[in-house]
This record gives sequence, C-alpha cells and structure tokens, in this order.
Amino acid sequence: MAAELTAHQLIAQHRPTLDLALETIRTRAYWSPHPEHPKAYGENGSLDTAAGKAAFDALSGTRLDLGQPGTDGWVGGEVSPYGIELGVEYPHADLDVLLPAMQAGQKAWRDAGAELRAMVCLEILKRIADRTMEFAHAVMHTSGQAFMMAFQAGGPHAQDRGMEAVAYAYVEQSRTPETAEWTKPQGKRDPLALTKRFTPVPRGIGLVVGCNTFPTWNGYPGLFASLATGNAVLVKPHPRAVLPLALTVQVARDVLTEAGFDPNLVALAAERPGEGIAKTLATRPEIRIIDYTGSTAFGDWLEANARQAQVYTEKAGVNTVIVESTDDYKGMLANLAFSLSLYSGQMCTTPQNLLIPRDGIRTDQGDKTYDEVTADLARAVDGLLGDDARANALLGAIVNPDVKARLEAAAGLGEVALASREVANPEFPDAVVRTPVIVKLDGAKPEDEAAYTSECFGPVSFAVAVDSADHAVELLRRSVREKGAMTVGAYTTAPEVEEAVQEVCLDEAAQLSLNLTGGVYVNQTAAFSDFHGSGGNPAANAALCDGAFVANRFRVVEVRRPA
Repeated sequence: MAAELTAHQLIAQHRPTLDLALETIRTRAYWSPHPEHPKAYGENGSLDTAAGKAAFDALSGTRLDLGQPGTDGWVGGEVSPYGIELGVEYPHADLDVLLPAMQAGQKAWRDAGAELRAMVCLEILKRIADRTMEFAHAVMHTSGQAFMMAFQAGGPHAQDRGMEAVAYAYVEQSRTPETAEWTKPQGKRDPLALTKRFTPVPRGIGLVVGCNTFPTWNGYPGLFASLATGNAVLVKPHPRAVLPLALTVQVARDVLTEAGFDPNLVALAAERPGEGIAKTLATRPEIRIIDYTGSTAFGDWLEANARQAQVYTEKAGVNTVIVESTDDYKGMLANLAFSLSLYSGQMCTTPQNLLIPRDGIRTDQGDKTYDEVTADLARAVDGLLGDDARANALLGAIVNPDVKARLEAAAGLGEVALASREVANPEFPDAVVRTPVIVKLDGAKPEDEAAYTSECFGPVSFAVAVDSADHAVELLRRSVREKGAMTVGAYTTAPEVEEAVQEVCLDEAAQLSLNLTGGVYVNQTAAFSDFHGSGGNPAANAALCDGAFVANRFRVVEVRRPA
C-alpha cells in the first residue's frame, strides 16, 4: 500500500514544530503548541466542547476494533468515577500472536531514521490534539478529574509531555552522525582509512503500563520516547482507565498506516477482570522497555524481576512543604489551599506533610502560632471549597474506594484541623466527592511518625509540629532519602533556612519550589521547562523528561569498512 503521508509532507509540516521544541528544551523557556483554554478550540468546529462530548457519547455501546492480530475476545466494563458506565469494548490479545506481529514492523521503522520517526510521532500528536475535547471527556470519566483539569492535564499538557519526549529522543539519536570518514596517519605508509556508519537500533518492544489517575499525561512520555527511538510499543492500560489510551493507540495505528509503516508498531493490551497481565507481559523476552506509574510495591517488583527490560518507574513518595516564615501570609495560604485541593489530592505531586515549627512562624501579618497557621489554612481550604459548584470544579471525583477509605481513616490518626465533607454533584449524583482533611501530628512523637512517613494518597495532609527549622530540614532529608518525594516546597524569608532546604534537595535529588504564592503551584510542572521527578530518590527512577529518559531506549550500532 502506498503511503498517503509522504516523508516530504511530514517533514514540511512538522519540522518547524520540532525545531521549536528543540530550542525550548535548550532554553527551558515557556512554550506550548497546544492551547490550554477551551475557547482556543473554536465554538462550532469539530474541536469544540459540544462536539467533543458528542464524540465521547457516541463511543458508548461500541466495540473499538483496532484491527490488531491475535484478537481472541472482547473486554470492557469501565465505570466512571462519576457513576456512569462507559460501555466500550476493547480487543483482548493473544500475546503469542500479537507480540511477533509487533516485531515484524520494526526493521522498516528502524531504517526510517530518527527524523522521519519524529515527524510521524508529531503527526500522531497532532491528530490527538485535533480530538482534544473528546479525549478530555474520556480522561474525565476514567480518572475522576473535573472537566477543566481533564481537558488541560489530559489534553494539551499530556500532548506537550509527549512532544517533549520526541524532542529529547531526536537529540539523543542525532548526537552521533550517520556516517564518518576516518583516517589515521601511518607516517611514511599509506594512512588507514575507514568509512563508518552509525545506526540507532531499538531495544525491542516497549511496554507502557498505564495508571488510573493520569492515563495520558503519565502514559505519553514513555509511549513517544520508545516509538521515536525505533521501538514498537504495547500499551497496557489500567483496567479502570482504558479508553483514553485505546483512542491513542487507534490514532497511532491510523497514522502509521498512512505513513506506510506497519500499524502493529503500536498495539493495545486490554485485560479481562482480575487477569493481571502486567506481570506476565513484564517478564516476556520480547518486552525490552517498561514504563510504569503506580504503587511502590509493583514498581519495586518490576525493577527486581523484569531483568530483560530497561525499566522506568514513577512510584510513591511523601511530598513535604516546610513552612518556616513568609512575607505573604495570605498568598501562602491561598497557594497551599489550592495545592491540597486540586483533583482531591490524587496527584503524585500533591503536598502531604506540612512541617510547621511548634513555636510558630514569622509573617507579614505578625507572628503566627502553629495552631493559628493550621486553623488559617483550614479556613483557606474551606473558603476555596465553600461553594459546591467551585468545589466540584476543583476536586473532581474520588477515583476509587481505596482513596475514600484512606481519607476516612485519616481522621483517626490525630487531631483534625479540617474535617472532610461530602460535596453533592448535581450533574453526576453517584460521584463520590470529598473535600480534603488536615490532621495535626507531632513530629517529636514516635507514635505519629508512622502516619506522616508513609504515603497517604488522596485528599489527606498532615500539619506536623516540629521543634525548629533545623528539625524540619532533618525530617525532610530523612523522608526524601527513605521514602522519596516528587515535590518539595518551602516558605521562608531566612537565607540560611533556604540554603539548608536547597542543600537537602540537591543532596537527595528532589525538585524544590520556594515561596510560591501566586498562580504557580508545587504540584504542577510545565513540559519543556520543568523536570517531573528526578530519578534520584525512591519516588521515581527517571525524570520526565531528560536525556537519560530516552537515551537507553536504543543503542548505536556501527558498521565500518575500508574507505
């Protein structure tokens, strides 16, 4: 079949975008080719909110036939955290048929070269961006994110992260020239002369193990990093969040076909209830790369047992904010209240522990005691979420019963500074919506240590009383070293405290945000500029996105011959 998308067309359309991405990862400035406001997507066009919702609704009761080889049945059963059944069926694969079929297309994909692979990946991302509103509803009804967050994080921000991975992949593959003429002088004898060719070759099939909370944002970096470096990619979605990644696979297969490549370079591995195929897949010899986001227990298992694969994991951590002093008390409280509330704390970057000196803090509004700080923060959260409509727009829905159980149990761990309350969602009466709980603990009491040194994923935060700034820094260091952290925050007007916190974060490889009081929050990162995770502490063994995230997905093979 002749390619409908020629290499010339793809390069003409997407090379300028790739060049902008390459320049931005060099400068770390702000840039995004994907608008993050719904109005940018037109009022009546195919991309607007109504059309996107209609496209999502039309999927209900359908069978998403991807045309994959080895389909031996159909699976489905996703139920939205908002209480509706999605009603979409997906192909179930016979791996002994599907995996060899995926390998068959890798030679042509390898031989296409880094630039053309990047162009195909950018075309896939463009097609996904063209359906951003549809994807937003798919993310909303699998993750429980409120619509605006599902639109932004599941749409343009996820697409940015995918493009960022493509840019880094291109840089690393382009680091070595395709050919070289090598001449070594031999004195009076004729020189030694060789012609050398260097080819980036893929490791094999990459496996993306999707997560429930951010299926596209966490899934796209690994997917596009592996695909852009020449590997086939098998996407294994979380059983409760299949639809966004299944649609992604569908788009990728269409683009690969139109560009003249084997569509089986990207495939879906949906599973039957309770099948648990991730472990089976992770140890198959065909799987040579694994990208995983989820629990520490399974991440540790992958790192220990998937020995044939290069494994990239983002696991759990205990995110900490030190509150020592501030020159904008109101701004600090507002910033923290938003950070604790966004998506019901169901983000790997949400602060959990707030370390506050028991003797209080200095502020522009005078000295504040530990009790006053915790009470004022509770009032800030209450004020932010006091209106149910605004609360629903920020909180979204609790993604699964485990999060709800942790939230309910947290109230018994100490004195409650802010009690969680139920919020009714008129549009989705079956949605489980809860405001955050803030529990007061004592950093000097061994009996409280078990609570604040373990991750409590969800809308749960601990206001931990500490003896001093030094004590806070000591607890921060121990927490990051032993449990890991995706984010660290600090509020201080004291240069010596700022330096001490910064030294801990440099020593323990934790990403630090200082004195955020405006519209940037500790739990948000910008693609092309911010690193998500560091790969240097137990929370994650990789960063999104840097050279290390892509460079080991391929190797360079040299062929040399006499000139």
